[in-house]
Amino acid sequence: MHFSPETLTVLMFVALFVALFLGHPLAFSLGAIAVLFGYLGWGGNWEALFYLFANKTWGIMTNYVLVAIPLFIFMAQMLNYSGVAERLYHSLHILMGPTRGGLALATIVVCTIFAASTGIIGASVVAMGLLAAPSMIQKGYKPELTAGVICAGGTLGILIPPSIMLVVYGGLVGLSVGKLFVGAIFPGLILSGLYMIYVAVLCWFKPEWGPPLPKEERDRYSSSEKWKMAAFSLFPPIALIFVVLGSIMAGVATPTEAAGMGALGSMLLALAYKNLNYGTLKEASLATLKTTCMVMVLFIGGNCFSSVFMGIGGGKVVADFLLSLSGSRWVVFAIMMAVIFFLGMFVDWLGILLICIPVFTPIADQLGFDPLWFALMVSVNLQMSFLTPPFGYALFYLKGVAPEGMTMNHIYRGIVPFVVLQMIGLTICALFPSVITWLPAVTLK
Repeated sequence: MHFSPETLTVLMFVALFVALFLGHPLAFSLGAIAVLFGYLGWGGNWEALFYLFANKTWGIMTNYVLVAIPLFIFMAQMLNYSGVAERLYHSLHILMGPTRGGLALATIVVCTIFAASTGIIGASVVAMGLLAAPSMIQKGYKPELTAGVICAGGTLGILIPPSIMLVVYGGLVGLSVGKLFVGAIFPGLILSGLYMIYVAVLCWFKPEWGPPLPKEERDRYSSSEKWKMAAFSLFPPIALIFVVLGSIMAGVATPTEAAGMGALGSMLLALAYKNLNYGTLKEASLATLKTTCMVMVLFIGGNCFSSVFMGIGGGKVVADFLLSLSGSRWVVFAIMMAVIFFLGMFVDWLGILLICIPVFTPIADQLGFDPLWFALMVSVNLQMSFLTPPFGYALFYLKGVAPEGMTMNHIYRGIVPFVVLQMIGLTICALFPSVITWLPAVTLK
């Protein structure tokens, strides 16, 4: 039986969404659909189909760039146990607490620094949920603001390097991971800055949303003691960031080599804080193994799916359809961004990358968009996928560790302003492409 490329394209997407809504694991859904439609598209030629799958899997296993994934995950897990976030939050809590919204601002700063040290969303949101949420609620902060700040701040780890998502993106389309890392710095800082401006303005006009610390807590430490605490807690994570990102920007190390140095640096930090022992290494290693296996199985399933999809002509069908909708490349770009945003409500970031990027990247190239700029626009867009209901992962990470009195309703209401801020950040990056492209151009020549 012969099917046209258009029919197979539509049926592949229908089958994928049916599998997802039935609750089947994404990796195995992608692989099974690839087998089924590969069989139909290749006229029942099993030998050619499985040769393609074996070839694609071998290519993934020999991709040197992807070695950075377990190293960065291990670095994040070790930092979880080192006590860096606890020390940093405590010192900034004392330093910034006296201002309106100070604890929320301190939380965003810690999330930004933690994001530049880990790159793992779950680690950041859970750590800050345990550290900051009880303190903020106890000090009279609104649960909505508390939830929004922790969820939005925690998702910065997927954008600010070293980001696992950028490593996967680079390996998927053959872009330089070093350029992706450097290009993501300003967009990540812009989002962090927008969050801080929003909190500062909101709490200035509505101090009941984020009251300052009581006077007795403010006067517990002298000004010099506060600044000394902040300096000593800031130095270790900033030193680690300098080792990882600085070595890449200076051209001293590849992202994979920098990941190795980061993993070693995180162990040294845990040693310095007297938290390095057999139990810590065992837990960090097991967590790294589980996460890496999940990523790689998804990567293999996604590669098989995209290979079959492109092989049956699905990429050309989607490209022709999008290009026929409008003569303006910006309209097509907006449609691609809207598709990614919509999928973000139901599918995790890795699934979206594996499904959409092999299709959208050739279209963006055909329309003349800078590959680095387009990649990071997608990455900024994917920030929203962690916050948008019904399946925003950051919302459920926080709910799992939320203090008493913080409901799912508070969390849903709290993230709305931050999703709007992420849209504003995406718009800034679209209107001013140099925000993304300037720093890689001057540092990685």
